[in-house]
Amino acid sequence: MSLYAEHTSAELGDRLRDAYAVTAEFMADIIDQTCRRFPSAGQSGKTAHVERLIRSGAWTDAALALIDLELPQWQVRRLVYDEGEWHCALSRTRELPDWLDQSIETHHADLALAILAAYVEAQRIAAPETRPSVPAVRRDAGSFYEPLFVDNIG
Repeated sequence: MSLYAEHTSAELGDRLRDAYAVTAEFMADIIDQTCRRFPSAGQSGKTAHVERLIRSGAWTDAALALIDLELPQWQVRRLVYDEGEWHCALSRTRELPDWLDQSIETHHADLALAILAAYVEAQRIAAPETRPSVPAVRRDAGSFYEPLFVDNIG
């Protein structure tokens, strides 16, 4: 993952933690910074559904629809309200026992923000690293690595 993407993800995570409620502008920022498939020609029905949910202010449903659109391999493992906070866990393999699963767990006083925080964290983990497909070779090889010509080996 690029340094910019890590910084953006950390900044967005801080904003989610400090927020009191979801707004249309905040949801637009989340979509702009995290979504690769929104809007997508191949997923026009799902993106239209997310847009309708945002326009109607259905923040929890919009957060769940974003997970379905952007991270189809992730599923909500657990949503629990405990001691004034919502706890959300996302997982790739929710059929595994808790102790074997590597899930993402977040919490917030607002249900939609707890789900969005888990979504942003899952996006950060799922984001491909920006590195070349071919490894780089150092050009400053020392004298130890000098070419050797061998005429007859046998």
